[in-house]
Amino acid sequence: MPSPLRPIHPDFLSVLEAKTQSLVELYIDLRNFVLELSPESNELLYHTHALTSVHTPSEKMGDGFCHIPIYSEHLNLGFNEGTLLEDPHGKLQGTGKLIRHVPVKQPSDYRNPEVEALLKQAIEMAIADMNGPAKKQSQTISKIKK
Repeated sequence: MPSPLRPIHPDFLSVLEAKTQSLVELYIDLRNFVLELSPESNELLYHTHALTSVHTPSEKMGDGFCHIPIYSEHLNLGFNEGTLLEDPHGKLQGTGKLIRHVPVKQPSDYRNPEVEALLKQAIEMAIADMNGPAKKQSQTISKIKK
């Protein structure tokens, strides 16, 4: 199993451990990929219709640049303002007003130059759109209700 670059919050881990081993490993690698490109980002954790981590340059979900929802058999790498990103290779899917995603079933779905470029654009856009400096950096903040 890949080692997480940042410890996984116990609230999140308790739900994550119920998933299949292959899905957990894929999530850890995708999360590492995001953190490699934005190590100072905060991670907000939710458990609603899906177990989800939201990556943001601040502590606000509205500033998020991407999110990783974990479903029963796959993950998505979601982009909060995906319709505003340049996507010349057609990696983004979805029909929402702003959100687009890359379906993830294996590391090659995201560990490639095209998705890396999308993520870098999203990070730059989120930082530019922030209202003032972040109060927290490199934090994992659980919003999971026990």
